[in-house]
Amino acid sequence: MPLSAFLLALAAAFVHATWNLLLARARDPEAATAAALVVSIVAFAPVAGVVWEVEADVWPYIVGSGGFELAYFALLAAAYRRAELSVVYPLARGLAPVLVLVFGIAVLGAGSSAGQAAGVCLVGAGVLLVRGLGGHPDRRGIVFGIAIAGCIAAYTLIDNGGIEHANAISYLELSMLFPTLAYAAGIVAWKGLPAVRAELGPATVVAGLATFVAYALVLAALDLAPAAPVAAVRETSVVIATVGAALVLRERVTPTRLAGALLVAGGVALLGL
Repeated sequence: MPLSAFLLALAAAFVHATWNLLLARARDPEAATAAALVVSIVAFAPVAGVVWEVEADVWPYIVGSGGFELAYFALLAAAYRRAELSVVYPLARGLAPVLVLVFGIAVLGAGSSAGQAAGVCLVGAGVLLVRGLGGHPDRRGIVFGIAIAGCIAAYTLIDNGGIEHANAISYLELSMLFPTLAYAAGIVAWKGLPAVRAELGPATVVAGLATFVAYALVLAALDLAPAAPVAAVRETSVVIATVGAALVLRERVTPTRLAGALLVAGGVALLGL
C-alpha cells in the first residue's frame, strides 16, 4: 500500500470521526445534524453537477438507500443527545460490516474465510468490552448502536448495486438529497427554524463539509491502492472517535472501553482484508 494511499485513508478516518464528534458536541444534536446535512448537499451540488453521470436504473437504489440514510441520521442525532459517543460509534461502525457479511452468507450465498471468522470474533469481543463487563452498561447507547449498524448495513448493501449506475459523487449527492430535505423539514416542524439557525455555526459547517470530504478522501485512496487495505486503515476512525470522546466530550472512557474499540477496529480490518 503506497504511503500516499495510507495517509489519505487515515485522513478519511480522522475526518469521519471529527464530524461525529462535532455533532455529538452540539447543544442540540438534532438541529445541528439538520443544518450540517443542508450545508453538505448545498456545498457539493456544484461538484456533483460538474461530474454528473447518472443512469435511469439508479433511482430504485436512490430511494432505498435514501430511506435507510434518513433513519441513520435520525437515530445518530437522537443517540448523541441521549447516549455516549464512545459506546454508540464503535458499536455502529463495528457491527455494520458484520451484518453485511452475515447477509451475504445467509441470503446471497457468499463464501467466508478464516480471516473473516476471526474478524467477527474480534468485533464480538470488542463489542462486549465497549458495552462493559458487569456494572451498569449504557443500554440506550447499545440499542442505538445496534439500530444504527442495521441502517449502515442496509444502505451499504443497496449502494453496492446502485453505484454501478452512477459515478460516486453524483450518487452520493442524490442519495443524500431526500434524507436531508426530509430530516431538515421534520426538525423545523418539531423545533422551529430558529433552533436550526442557532446551530448553524462554524462547527456545523465543518461537520457538513466533512461528511463529503471523508468520502472523497476514501475515493482518492482507492485510486492508489486496493480496497481491502484502504478499508482496514479507514476503520481506525473507531479508535480516533473513542479517544476524541474522552478528550473533547469529556466522556469517561475506561481502559476496557478503549480496548474494546481497538478490538472492534482490528476485527473490521480483518473483515475488509
